[in-house]
Amino acid sequence: MRAQAFAAPLIAALFVAGCASVPATRPAPAVDAPSAPAAAAVATDDNLNAVLWVQRSTEYQANAISLYRAATARLDSALATPGWDALVPSERAQAAPLSDLPPAVIMDIDETVLDNSPYQARLVAGGGEYDEATWSGWVEERKARPVPGVLEFARAAQARGVTILYLSNRAQHLQAATLDNLRAVGLPVKDDSVFLGLGTHVDGCEQHGSEKLCRRRLAGRDYRVLMQFGDQLGDFVEVVANTPQARAALLDEHRAWFGERWWMLANPTYGSWEPALFDNAWRESRDARRRQKREALILSN
Repeated sequence: MRAQAFAAPLIAALFVAGCASVPATRPAPAVDAPSAPAAAAVATDDNLNAVLWVQRSTEYQANAISLYRAATARLDSALATPGWDALVPSERAQAAPLSDLPPAVIMDIDETVLDNSPYQARLVAGGGEYDEATWSGWVEERKARPVPGVLEFARAAQARGVTILYLSNRAQHLQAATLDNLRAVGLPVKDDSVFLGLGTHVDGCEQHGSEKLCRRRLAGRDYRVLMQFGDQLGDFVEVVANTPQARAALLDEHRAWFGERWWMLANPTYGSWEPALFDNAWRESRDARRRQKREALILSN
């Protein structure tokens, strides 16, 4: 997922972006990242190891493959279990019995089904930070590759009559490029309606920034949601306050659903976990944000 916004008024304005699903909007100018050899100096970048882990490690691939293989093994029991639902009760808005609804799974796009690490690598190589212009340019290239393991899961779901819904914070104007990319790598796309991007209108539900609650409710009106997949907590449940304490409380509340109905992909390159460590203050300099992150390190148990 790329951007994550929250209902708290102060925080919501800081998190409107396209986790995409796009990392939280940062007040940085557009950057045309030079190639690595052209860079005059090697600057400190917090994301270097994270991006290399995604791109170069077998551990990243094994982690994603393991998760999608485990989820595939749960599909048949989820389909066969009456009342099985991956939406929290407050987000289930349909009147019809669940058994009358066709099955679906909700999947975030970025770093959940599509790997955008080349975009992150360009930022590292060029010394830039995320901004909407460079992000949109990357999406329009239609070159993101599938996350390891996702094709096998998606094909297994499709073979069982399960619709894949792509609930993403990619903006609606990126719909065509996104669906082209999904189809090109072999992911099932039933029709344009399966793209629930940022800006999707949902009758009777007020959108707060890039929060996904309204779009999950929309999915629940037409489908029995068997599983949800994402790389950030907000891909599964509404995050009202983006603080470490509130996030920990949400995990404790819904812990039993992970590995059963909810499936979290590893993404060390960006996410709402990061600004939670510096009070969501993207206005601060990179050095100031880094200092606060260093202060958050746990040095002993």
